[in-house]
Parts: sequence; structure tokens; C-alpha cells
Amino acid sequence: MGKNGFIGMALLCLAFAFNAHGEEKAFRAVPDNDGVQQVDVVGGSYFFTPKHIVVKANLPVELKVRKEPGAVPHTIVLRAPDAGIDFAVELDKEPKTVKFTPTKVGRYQFFCDKKLPFLESHREKGMFGILEVVAQ
Repeated sequence: MGKNGFIGMALLCLAFAFNAHGEEKAFRAVPDNDGVQQVDVVGGSYFFTPKHIVVKANLPVELKVRKEPGAVPHTIVLRAPDAGIDFAVELDKEPKTVKFTPTKVGRYQFFCDKKLPFLESHREKGMFGILEVVAQ
């Protein structure tokens, strides 16, 4: 393979790698018959799924949060009291329900606040996501 072929292959590999690690498609919560927007969230080895959640303002939200099996502790934290969102929950294998009603349109970061001394925090390792609140 010549120099140009090698460079072309390298660029192609980079394009595939970027696409594979690009931003995950947003999960759009749909209100149920009672008007509640329900979302199942799983936290694990430095990830949240879904990583990007879209909800409507002024409608109640229920996040059912849990962690993947394993010994490493995780949390989910979102502090935006001016937007009606303020919680910090220890994740467990059994789902826990977090209830709130977002009142302000915007993008809010949720994250795991766990950290061991002298190591990167779980947040720094990529364990965060976005809750996007949109107008109705």
C-alpha cells in the first residue's frame, strides 16, 4: 500500500471511529395517559443510557433509575432547582423512581458524583448526560 493509500485508510478508520463514538440519538419522552413522561435510565461502567433525554416543560417526569450489576457504586445527580429539578440518588440494581416537573426550558447535565482519591471522578470518565427540557 502506498503513502496515499495508507493515509486514505487512516482517514476512513477515523471516520468510522468518530461515527461509532458520536453523540447518541436523543431519547424523547412521550407523556402517558396521565400526562407523565417516563424514562428508564441505566448507569454503569462510566455511562448512562440514554445519555441524552428530551422532556417537555411543565409536565411531570418520572425517571426510573438503576445501575448495571457490579460492585462499583454510582449515583445520578442533577442540581437545577431554579428549573424545578433537584435530585441526588444512589443507584441500585433495583430501580428507584425520581419524580420532578421541569419548569424552565434548557439543557441540564446529570452525572455520577462518585470519585476515589487520586483518580478521575466518574463524571470525568464520561458518566454524565443531558436532560433537555423543551417547550410544549
